[in-house]
Amino acid sequence: MAEDGVKPRLQLRGVSKRFPGVLANDNVSLTVKPGEIHALLGENGAGKSTLVKMIYGILAPDSGEIVWDGTPVRIANPRAARKLGVGMVFQHFSLFEALTVLENIALGLDSNIPQKKLEAEILRVLDLYGLKLDPRRIVTTLSVGERQRIEIVRALLLNPKLLIMDEPTSVLTPQEVEQLFETLRKLSAQGCSILYISHKLHEIVALCETATILRGGKFIAECDPRRETSKSMAELMIGANLKEISRGAGRTLGAEKFAARALSLPKRGDFGIALKDISFSVRAGEILGVAGVAGNGQNELMEALSGEVTAPDEAILLEGRAIGGLGPTGRRARGLCAVPEERNGHAAVADFTLALNGALTARRRMGFVSGGLINMGRARAYANEVISSFTVKAQGSQATAGSLSGGNLQKFIMGREIMQEPSAIAVSQPTWGVDAGAAAAIRQALVDLAARGCAILVISQDLDELLELCDTLVVMNLGSLSRVMKVGEASIEEIGLLMGGVHGDPQATVEMTEALQHAH
Repeated sequence: MAEDGVKPRLQLRGVSKRFPGVLANDNVSLTVKPGEIHALLGENGAGKSTLVKMIYGILAPDSGEIVWDGTPVRIANPRAARKLGVGMVFQHFSLFEALTVLENIALGLDSNIPQKKLEAEILRVLDLYGLKLDPRRIVTTLSVGERQRIEIVRALLLNPKLLIMDEPTSVLTPQEVEQLFETLRKLSAQGCSILYISHKLHEIVALCETATILRGGKFIAECDPRRETSKSMAELMIGANLKEISRGAGRTLGAEKFAARALSLPKRGDFGIALKDISFSVRAGEILGVAGVAGNGQNELMEALSGEVTAPDEAILLEGRAIGGLGPTGRRARGLCAVPEERNGHAAVADFTLALNGALTARRRMGFVSGGLINMGRARAYANEVISSFTVKAQGSQATAGSLSGGNLQKFIMGREIMQEPSAIAVSQPTWGVDAGAAAAIRQALVDLAARGCAILVISQDLDELLELCDTLVVMNLGSLSRVMKVGEASIEEIGLLMGGVHGDPQATVEMTEALQHAH
């Protein structure tokens, strides 16, 4: 029994799980009460995913026990978990885009239900929780938030006693986040327990009653998020003090350094996004943020800016000179560096040493090449300098990129570009998958680079990151950019409308934004 006399819905008692060379969970205990919204917090590699996979029957614990409604259980597989009353909504949706909402939900159920009866059940659940979704819509026509609702409805049809949510808001607009929270609060009020995983700590403060914090696979603390701050919980997660970003007083921005002028490119492949009349201007010392839900043309924009895809010469300008027709090497020679979203295989070659990975992009700017040959002594010295300056955990410059954790590789890649002192830099998802301490260090390094006169463009799905880092902000939707907004003056509500709008109808987004402005 819990201290208040309520029998726990779920208890983990001393649960451990080991993989070759890694103790993923080390004697972890956790208690979730009926109707409780319980956060599971920890940096990447802390053991959160392994823990919930054991609760959902994907993995089996090596030791310890799982207790469900007071009875020890062995959860053999996800079907057994669902039979107990455990539902799970994964971060990455498993949907067939060519099928309808109804067909996708039917495929995910353990039993066959006649179509008419299933549609009636879906409509009942939608009405009960105030969710908007048309069972007969084709998935490819839906927004990301609507797609997530399919997964939620599929889980709710099982009448779960415990719902596990893994990073549920990572691709939602602010409005969709609030709708999700309303649904979770209704579920909680009806007695369903919710185990909620998120790296967005302000959401934990707003939503959750209890938080269990893991670090290095071990239980560190349990706290009440409503009595904590995002900063205090982050410090528990990383076991160190978290530094605030320091911008320095009285910053002045210089002349335009990096710009696009009516950049338009056709879509590539069946699932590409066409770029439509993209225009922006970034001044010396300025950080421009590009917000938006994933899949709205951010990758295509990054490829066009880095030179992986060329454009009309005058469509991209660096210090007033046309560079649209140049490839990545030519643009780097002019002073434009870039960091793509995918670090493995795109930003870095796993089998190459850090010295060689450094030379891949820095060889010309940092003077490694002489007579067509790379001076490996200089390359190793540069890699070691990056390792030292960005506190990368690695066995020196001869370590392979593949031997580093994701967060440490990201720090190395960011350091490799920043230390080239570019005139301008375009970065996509700069802190994706790194811990709070490393994220703060990367953001500070970008701010410091801007202070030295670099023009910086940051593409990120993390709106909080952009609001913390940037001077100005645009929103990308269906291959187009919104008007430029000054950070501090733009409302979250307007940004959310621009991010989501009416899926597939940019004009509706414009109309809603205008209505919002008139309302204010």
